[in-house]
Amino acid sequence: MIHFVLHDAKDTVAVVVVEGVKAGTAMTGWIMDEDRMIDVKAQQDIPIGHKVALKDMAVGDTVWKYGIDMGKVVAPIQAGQHAHVHNIKTKRW
Repeated sequence: MIHFVLHDAKDTVAVVVVEGVKAGTAMTGWIMDEDRMIDVKAQQDIPIGHKVALKDMAVGDTVWKYGIDMGKVVAPIQAGQHAHVHNIKTKRW
């Protein structure tokens, strides 16, 4: 089962595409550009449509989604954690 998708292998977050992802879930993701799978263990519950971190990130790190710079980390994020407005902000403002 595919739990999350990402477009580019350099993406540091991916979108969860199934409901009911709970902490401890072993998730499989599809890298669309390379047509290959990766695995990440959910560290927190993550709602459908929200992002999961694919690697550990420190404050100030760039967040990559769809192969583009979509923001910066404002609170440390571990691989498998929920990546959202509480730990990522846009660089636009």
